[in-house]
Amino acid sequence: MKKILTLGILLFFAWGYSQKLNNIQSGEVLNYRIHYGILNAGTATLTTTKTNYLGKTHFYVKGYGRTTGAVRAFFRVEDHYESFINYYTGLPSFYVRNVKEGGYTQHLQTVFNHDNQTLILTDKEKNTSKVMKSVKNVQDMLSAFYYLRSLDKNELTVGTVKKLDIWIDDELFPFQLKVVGIEDVKTKFGTISCLRIVPQVMSGRVFKDKEGVTLWVSNDRNYVPIAIKAELAVGSLKASLDSYRNVKYPLNF
Repeated sequence: MKKILTLGILLFFAWGYSQKLNNIQSGEVLNYRIHYGILNAGTATLTTTKTNYLGKTHFYVKGYGRTTGAVRAFFRVEDHYESFINYYTGLPSFYVRNVKEGGYTQHLQTVFNHDNQTLILTDKEKNTSKVMKSVKNVQDMLSAFYYLRSLDKNELTVGTVKKLDIWIDDELFPFQLKVVGIEDVKTKFGTISCLRIVPQVMSGRVFKDKEGVTLWVSNDRNYVPIAIKAELAVGSLKASLDSYRNVKYPLNF
């Protein structure tokens, strides 16, 4: 089950070229409740703060995921993610993944150099660093989520297919997403119109098939992820918006 219960963060994928993050505001907080089958399995939280990093305006984004309840008793997860995202380009400058999942631990830091398409990967547990080749407009897992939310309305129409390279752990993964429809989604706050997006993901160890994940985002300028459903090789995972603060535009439930 390693990495399964943190999908509330992992699956907020995005795409594209440079994009100002003008649909996000400092102080935003998004909380999600994660269910594994019938179990209340965990929570995920995303917080955003506007700050200055290396002399440039950035959003400092923190993601935190953990197991709860009965699941935590036999599979303890404490996952911390951090990203400094350039406000004017939407590209990450510095990314941290510090996770504890059962007996598995990993603490990686990545510095991105988008000018020459390289990055510096530091393993804090092994106390090692190395320079690696990257690609144009690479995103990390957190920056990808916020990049998606800053796209224009005409870039998220039904039938649109987008591609993106995302840096995960210590390697690049290509992803493809398709906007497949518009649906009304029932939540604890009421019903809200959402875009239904299907990311194509790697099948095998975790996912049941390449299109086993569905993401619903609010059909407005916020593009807040409202719900996620993932058909896994060992069951199903669901995540839903549990609370929110300081979203830039009203969510029309």
